[in-house]
Amino acid sequence: MNREIRIEHVISFADAIFAFSITFMAISIQIPDLPENLTQPQVINRLLELRPQFEIYVISFFVIGIYWISYHQVFNRIADSHPIMVWLTLVFLFFITLISFATDLQVDYGFYQIVFILYALVLTLAGSLLTLIWLHATKNRLIDKSLSKTEIQNICLQSILPPSIFAISILISVINLQIAYYFWMVIIPAKIITRKKYQQ
Repeated sequence: MNREIRIEHVISFADAIFAFSITFMAISIQIPDLPENLTQPQVINRLLELRPQFEIYVISFFVIGIYWISYHQVFNRIADSHPIMVWLTLVFLFFITLISFATDLQVDYGFYQIVFILYALVLTLAGSLLTLIWLHATKNRLIDKSLSKTEIQNICLQSILPPSIFAISILISVINLQIAYYFWMVIIPAKIITRKKYQQ
């Protein structure tokens, strides 16, 4: 009798964790209590004060979105389950849940480099675990047998790009914290270029 957790159950559980992380992150945003006697320009100024908080939320939302896409790019090509892979997935999802906590820290203490480093480190470890899941699945022949060597390499590279960029941003933060945040945007063109390269 096969007592292993089915791959579809792993995917369903992961989708629930991703949804929870985004929801928890959204409800953690603190809306200011605006007095009724404020003028319209004063209200606008109060709302503009939320811009840094909103920017952090947008960044975190798309980071979780990128990891959700990467997760499905990996697991859509995994045909079978394995106990080690299940545990690796649990640890990966643990770091996904930490993103909402790291986002909350960023909103309150984002001007400290150590807080940025902790945030980027959470993202780096999450992506590294996803890459490790794919490498484990490939090594143990749990992947779709119809995949070519090029497709296998493409998936591996696509999964390792985000954590590599987050890791580099930690080094950049030593020089300039603001540039380190914007450096994360490199993920999108890097993924597009990589995908086009392997499609040729």
